[in-house]
Amino acid sequence: MNEPDPTGGLVPVTILTGFLGSGKTTLLNRLLKEPSLAGAAVIVNEFGEIGLDHLLIEASEEQFQLLDNGCVCCTVRGDLVETLKTLRRRAAAGELPPLSRVVIETTGLADPAPILHTLIAEQELAGRYRVAGVITTVDAVNGPATLERHAEAAKQVAVADRLIITKADLVDGWTVDALQHRLAALAPAAERYLVADAALETLLDAETPGREDRIAAWFDKAVQSVQDHECGPACDHHDHDHGHHHDHGHHHGIQSYSFVIDEPVEWAAFATWLDYIAALKGEDLLRLKGLVCIAGDLERPLVLHGVQHVFHPPTRLGSWPSPDRRTRLVFIVRDIAREVIERTLVKFAGVRPAGAKAPERHAA
Repeated sequence: MNEPDPTGGLVPVTILTGFLGSGKTTLLNRLLKEPSLAGAAVIVNEFGEIGLDHLLIEASEEQFQLLDNGCVCCTVRGDLVETLKTLRRRAAAGELPPLSRVVIETTGLADPAPILHTLIAEQELAGRYRVAGVITTVDAVNGPATLERHAEAAKQVAVADRLIITKADLVDGWTVDALQHRLAALAPAAERYLVADAALETLLDAETPGREDRIAAWFDKAVQSVQDHECGPACDHHDHDHGHHHDHGHHHGIQSYSFVIDEPVEWAAFATWLDYIAALKGEDLLRLKGLVCIAGDLERPLVLHGVQHVFHPPTRLGSWPSPDRRTRLVFIVRDIAREVIERTLVKFAGVRPAGAKAPERHAA
């Protein structure tokens, strides 16, 4: 893990994903009508020898790039890297309008995590682009069954920053409420909207005043939401209220954890812990977000963003955006026990999360 390095001025990249038929293309067309996307480039991935969805995208030729005959998370990843490099070069040369944003629409079967991994790990891309977030569409009609049957759909939801529920007008309110409960359990840190109510201009993490305030608000809400949905002995007494809903947080082994650390952390030890947990559990560490109080620079917190076994260079905020100056970490994982994370934090970073049990001491 490198020392913190400012990454301002990078082109934001938003990943738009969602299972087959969940309404991604319809939402993208709505977004493209927004004035704030006038300088955006759109990359659409299709799977199959004959791609059709791109014919439905209402974008200019200058805006549009197509990656076909392969999934962007595997065989076409190299093409994605080259496309992003080419877009940047052409915009710099004046062949395209100034590049303000990139939106990547994935195939319905894509796993977003390797795409995030590529944006962070590819050195030239990481120096020119930043991950602005993942938007996942969920079909209110077929979404519950899709989440139950398809691990890809559950993972698309789990790694999302924002969840957009589509086709809610085609089902009753009870069905929408049940889907909301399921999504909250699977992705408690994600913001959820009905597509009809979504404020499109804010979905893509537009560069507007108050970004640091939104970062603080996200961590405050995310930590509380994850704690509310974490299951274990402490929440067994809620089972009679929620029926089988408590199982939804364990779809396909996916769970969320949050940790609060009261004391400042030593960056060298903390970075060693990040490297260790990424090397040990990288494939199943779907996402990690952190707001970290570093000893020696208590006034400027670090913002961390990791996907699987790579981390984006940490960014420093100019000041704490809220009175709460504690370190907060939010994990989205697959088949990783909370205790594993706690033990490695103690062993490698030398800190114990609030509420974590101290190891038992036995008499000699």
